[in-house]
Amino acid sequence: MMGTLEISTGETLLFFAIAIVMIVLAIFGLLITRRAVYSAGSMIAIMVCLAFLYTMLEAPFMGVVQVAVYTGAILMMFLFVLMMIGVDSSDTTHETLNWQRPVAVLGGLGFVVIAIGAILGAHTPEAVGMKEANSPTNPESIAQSIFGNHVLTLELVGTLLVVAALGAMVLTHREKTHPELTQPELVDAKMEAYAATGRHIGQKPPTGVYAESNSAANPALTAGGVEVEESVPRVLRVRGQARRVSQISPATADRIRRGELDGPHPQVPNSGLPGMPGEAAPEYPSSAPQIDSAPDKPELEEGESE
Repeated sequence: MMGTLEISTGETLLFFAIAIVMIVLAIFGLLITRRAVYSAGSMIAIMVCLAFLYTMLEAPFMGVVQVAVYTGAILMMFLFVLMMIGVDSSDTTHETLNWQRPVAVLGGLGFVVIAIGAILGAHTPEAVGMKEANSPTNPESIAQSIFGNHVLTLELVGTLLVVAALGAMVLTHREKTHPELTQPELVDAKMEAYAATGRHIGQKPPTGVYAESNSAANPALTAGGVEVEESVPRVLRVRGQARRVSQISPATADRIRRGELDGPHPQVPNSGLPGMPGEAAPEYPSSAPQIDSAPDKPELEEGESE
């Protein structure tokens, strides 16, 4: 027969200390607090305490797995999900339990009654330890138990993890704040913004590209060698980080000073289109010869076909 396991006073005191910490964190960190980050932190502390209990119960492999897998991997994933979905002040003040509160209270009271009844009616045998179970080493005995006696339970846990991953994907999905504009609606909005504030309706000029550098701080040049200020992002211009042509390519700056770059004026007058003030676009000359889109086909005699 197996001999009983003697538990020292130090182990008993350590167990009660860890149990009290876990219960306090579970009540105040998981049930009462409304901050998801605090709940995740409390869950990490509970998992670490559970690893201590596994080690005390002569299951060191389970203690290491508890810290490495659950605390170091799964709960860290929860924190990453919280970082992605974001937490604002409304999450801490908005009432999430409306009519569900009475149902939750009744369910909690029922659980307490069942737990008290189970504790009072429990009959536990004398502790025998895990010396016999750990005879082939602790990891091997755990593997035989999990993949031999609890295969269905392991499959259900795997299914639960898949459902948790899908839930994280659903939580990180953001609904569109405004409906997607069609191409005509986008054009109309740009024209209205131009008429109201003079906002540029077309593509902004790209940044300059030189052999020495292709930084976004480099200005583009017109054909006449004039720097286009709008080609440099506004943030860089406000910070004073925009560069001059002489800083990028002294050879190009020398050509500009010598007048070797002489192109058209960089600004083009407005064409007088709706919402664009300026001279009207030139009309097509009426005296220009008209070009038919297709020549007349010769008439077909009777009996002929194309």
